[in-house]
Amino acid sequence: MPLISSPSLYCSLKSPNYMLSTFVNPGSYSLRQRTRASSNMSTNVAQFNLSPTSFLKILKGDITQWSIDGSSDAIVNPANERMLGGGGADGAIHRAAGPELKTTCYDVPEVRPGVRCPTGEARITPGFKLPASHVIHTVGPVYDVDSNAPASLSNAYRNSLRVARENNIQYVAFPAISCGVYGYPFDEAATVAISTIKEHCDAIKEVHFVLFSDDIYNVWLKKAGELLPN
Repeated sequence: MPLISSPSLYCSLKSPNYMLSTFVNPGSYSLRQRTRASSNMSTNVAQFNLSPTSFLKILKGDITQWSIDGSSDAIVNPANERMLGGGGADGAIHRAAGPELKTTCYDVPEVRPGVRCPTGEARITPGFKLPASHVIHTVGPVYDVDSNAPASLSNAYRNSLRVARENNIQYVAFPAISCGVYGYPFDEAATVAISTIKEHCDAIKEVHFVLFSDDIYNVWLKKAGELLPN
């Protein structure tokens, strides 16, 4: 059975602080004021062991309000390949981060016209007005279009964790990638997500799933219990 604990241990209220942030372009910096907001999270957190040093935590809430310490944490944005905002969680993250996020995403080099982050890859930017210090942008597959959707979805999670490690991120919060308008069935997506994270969680202290809807939350909780017996 998962360990249930209060999220207040992980999402705390703090006064505004000031941090020097590294942008996408190395060597470019900006002094920014970041306000640590109280998080709109559920009262329970389900905890599972990923490894002797890594944990998975599943909770309901608004991922734009999530943070751990405001310096070594990142939320994952289910972006599109242009990285300029969209609907669902992508749009909500851009709105909460403020216009600086879109401006910074414009500076991410295109790998081909209109594509800054191909499906399955990941990019990182500062979090700007978000409580979390960084945003890791990744693009999940469109379920009925991608010829190998499980591999593309696994790559999105794996590359997000790789980027986190490369940037000394210790705490990462994911949404349910591709489970919105991209149409990925919840049960299949949860299997890919949790299995991939279990395999590639090394050097990450905590991986969180912050899930907005009851349906997705219940599927993720059930699947974690099956794949990560404690």
